[in-house]
Amino acid sequence: MDKNNEIKISVRNLVEFVLRSGDLDLRFISAGRAVEGTRAHQKIQKQLEQEAVPGKEYKPEVWLTHNIEYQGFSLTVEGRADGIMTENEDVIIDEIKTTTKPLALIDEAYNPLHWAQAQCYAYIFAHQNHMDHMDVQLTYYQLDTEKIKNFRKRLSFAALRDFFYDLVDQYFVWANLTREWNIQRNASVKNTDFPFASYRKGQRELAVAVYRTLTQQKKIFVQAPTGIGKTISTLFPAVKAMGEGLTAKIFYLTAKTITRQVAEEAFIKMAEKGLRFKALTLTAKDKICFKEESNCTPEYCEFAKGHFDRVNEAIMTIVKKEDLMTRKVIEQYAQQYGVCPFEFSLDLALWADGVICDYNYVFDPRVYLKRFFEDRNGEYTFLIDEAHNLVDRAREMFSADIYKSSFLAVKRMIKEKNPKIAKALNKINRWMLETKKECEGEKACVRLQEPKEIYPLLRKFIKESEEWLAGNEKTDGHAELLELYFKAMAFIKIAELYDERYVTHIEKSSKELKIKLYCLDPSYLLKEAVKRGKSAVFFSATLTPLNYFREILGGGEEDYTMRLSSPFDRKNLCLLVAHNISTKYKDRESSYDQIVEYIAELVLQKKGNYLIFFPSYKYMHEVYERFSDRHGDMNTIVQSFSMAEHEREAFLEQFRPDAAETLVGFAVLGGIFSEGIDLKGHRLSGAVIVGVGLPQICAERDIIKNYFEDKNGLGYEYAYMYPGMNKVLQAAGRVIRTETDRGVVLLIDERFMYNHYRNLFPGEWLSYLRIKDTHDIGRCLKAFWK
Repeated sequence: MDKNNEIKISVRNLVEFVLRSGDLDLRFISAGRAVEGTRAHQKIQKQLEQEAVPGKEYKPEVWLTHNIEYQGFSLTVEGRADGIMTENEDVIIDEIKTTTKPLALIDEAYNPLHWAQAQCYAYIFAHQNHMDHMDVQLTYYQLDTEKIKNFRKRLSFAALRDFFYDLVDQYFVWANLTREWNIQRNASVKNTDFPFASYRKGQRELAVAVYRTLTQQKKIFVQAPTGIGKTISTLFPAVKAMGEGLTAKIFYLTAKTITRQVAEEAFIKMAEKGLRFKALTLTAKDKICFKEESNCTPEYCEFAKGHFDRVNEAIMTIVKKEDLMTRKVIEQYAQQYGVCPFEFSLDLALWADGVICDYNYVFDPRVYLKRFFEDRNGEYTFLIDEAHNLVDRAREMFSADIYKSSFLAVKRMIKEKNPKIAKALNKINRWMLETKKECEGEKACVRLQEPKEIYPLLRKFIKESEEWLAGNEKTDGHAELLELYFKAMAFIKIAELYDERYVTHIEKSSKELKIKLYCLDPSYLLKEAVKRGKSAVFFSATLTPLNYFREILGGGEEDYTMRLSSPFDRKNLCLLVAHNISTKYKDRESSYDQIVEYIAELVLQKKGNYLIFFPSYKYMHEVYERFSDRHGDMNTIVQSFSMAEHEREAFLEQFRPDAAETLVGFAVLGGIFSEGIDLKGHRLSGAVIVGVGLPQICAERDIIKNYFEDKNGLGYEYAYMYPGMNKVLQAAGRVIRTETDRGVVLLIDERFMYNHYRNLFPGEWLSYLRIKDTHDIGRCLKAFWK
C-alpha cells in the first residue's frame, strides 16, 4: 500500500488528540510524582498478580494492536493496557491512574479521556477475542494516602465498536487531510526545478552530495564558502528526497535568527517555482509569548484558558491556508483563535514537512522534542547550518553547574516557611563548604571523578521541594526556589551522561563555589543524538580543519566530507597580512599606535564602510580612543557590551551603501557583528582583524587543552587555535558576500605567517600580500582600488 495511506498511532495519542479540551495548565508538577506514579502502577499490578486464584487472573502491561482498512487507509492503533483481569467468564480492562487529589473529589466523570483509553483497549481485545461485552475499570491511586478507588462499567461490543469508530471518524478528517496534502506536496516536488536560472560554482556538487547522503542514510560534513548558496543547496535536495519518500520530515537547525530567515527565504524561492511544502519556524517560548511573563496557567493567561477547546480548529485552519508558517503567521492565528502561540507551534510541528529551529530542539538532553525523538531512528533528516557553532553549544548543552551562593540564599528565604527544605539545603551547603576546603590554596581544581556525594543531597532537596512548590505558587520565595529546583534537576540529568569525556570543574572565590559537570568532548553525545534521525548534513563556510570538525561533531571515518572552493573571483578580495606586529597579550600595549596608523591608512584609500575586529573590549577601546584622538574628523561607531536587539539593528543601519563619508566600526572578534551579518555591495568595503582570535586563556579552555593533549596530542589546536581561526575566517567572510563585491581584509598579527596558521588559510587566501608599514598598505590598495 502507498505510504501516504498507512497510518500508525498509539491509543493515547488518538484519544488525546481527538478528545482534548479545556485549559492549558503548565503550572509546576513534581517530576518525582511521575516516578512515584510508575512505582504505584507496578505496586498495584504486582498485588493483583499475587491475588490471582483459579478463575481470577491478572495480566499486567498487555500490548494490543489493531489494524483496520478504513476509507482507503490502513490504520494501526496500538498501545499497552495497564492490566487485563479475568473473573470467571468476565474480562476487565483495567486503566490505572495516580493522583494527588483527594479521592472524594474524583467521580466517574472526573476525566473522560481516562474512560476513552480504556474503552479503546476494550474494543481491540473484544474484537480479537470475539466477545459480546467487556468490563472497563478505572483504578485511581492516591499517592499520599495510598488509597484506591475503582469505577467499573459493562459495555456491549456494539457500544465499544461505535465509540472506537466515532474516534476514528474524527481522526480520519485529519488523516485524510494529511494524505491529500502528501499527494499534492509530492506532485509539486516532482515538478519543482532548482529555483535559480543556473547553479553557481560548487552548488550542483553540493546538492548532489547532500542527496546522495540522504539516500544512503549517512552523514556528511561540508565546508562551503560564502556564495555557494549553502541553504538552498541543502534544502532543495532534501525536499526532493522527501518527495521520493526517503525522509518523513526535515529539521533545519541553526543557532541564529538571521540564518532561520535565510531558510524561510529559500522556501519562498522554491514556492515561486511551484513547490507546495509546509515549513514551520519554531520560536523560543519567552520570545513568542504574548504575556509579559511565560506563566501558562488559566488564571494568569487568557490564551491558556480554554486553549484545548480551540487549538484543533486553529491547526486545521492554518494547515489548510498556509504553507510558510513563520513566527508572524503563527502569532496571527494564535491571536485569532486565542491559543498559546508556543504550544500551538509545537503542535503544528507534527503537521509540518520542514521545521526550522534552534539546535536545542534536537540535541539538548533537557529540552529536545520528545514528541519526535523519544525513540531513535525516526525518518528524519537533520540539516545543521553554521555547524562550527555547534561545538561550544554542545558543550554547553551537555554540561551543568551549581553555585553555593544560590543554595545559601534560598535556604535563608525558605527556612521559616519550610524547615525540611531548609535542612536539605543546609546539607548541600555543608558539603560544598567541605569541597571548598579540599581545594585550599587553589582558585580551581579539576577532578576526573564525578561528585557522587552530592547527588543524594540534591535528590533529597528536589523531593522536599516538590510538594511545597506545587501548593505555594503565590508565596514569596516560590520563584527563587523553583529556579534552584530546575538547576538541581538539570544537574542530576546531566550526571546521568557523565563518563570519561567529562570532568568535575570546581571554581572558588572568597564567598562562592561553583561545581560544574563539564563535557569536554561532545562527540559521543552528538553522535547518539543524530541517531534520532536517519541522516545529517553538517555545513558551514568555516568548517576548518574539516577532520577536526568531523571528529568533534560526532562523525567517523565512514562519514563523508566535502570541501568546496569559493565561487567568487579571487581578484575581488585584497588580502593583506601585517606580520610585523605582535598582538600577544604581553605585547599589546606597544601595538596600539601602529594599529591605529594601519587602520587609518587602509580606510583613507577609499571612501566606504569598514569594520575593525579586536580580540577583546579592552583592546578595542584602547585603539579606538587613540584613533579618535588622531582622526577625530572620521565617522566612527563602537560595539558596546550586551547590546539589545534594537541597538544591534541601529549599529548595522549605519552601514549604508550610499554613505557621504567613510564609516569605521569597531567591534569584537567572535561577537555579534563578526558572524551572521550580511552587508552586501557597498555596505562594507573592508575589514581589519587584529589577532588570531584565540579564546581567552582560562581554566576551562586549559582543561579542554589537557584532555585533547592526552587523547590525540592536539590539545592547543583543539582548545585555542582552531576555534580562534574560525572566528578570523568568519569575520573576514563579512567582506565578500556576492559575485560583484570587492573589498579588502587586513590581518594584523605575526602569527598569521606561522606555518600552522597559514595552513588553515582557505584556497582563496593563498594570494595574500605581506605588508610591513603604511607605505605598503597604500601601495597595495592604490593598485587594488584603481
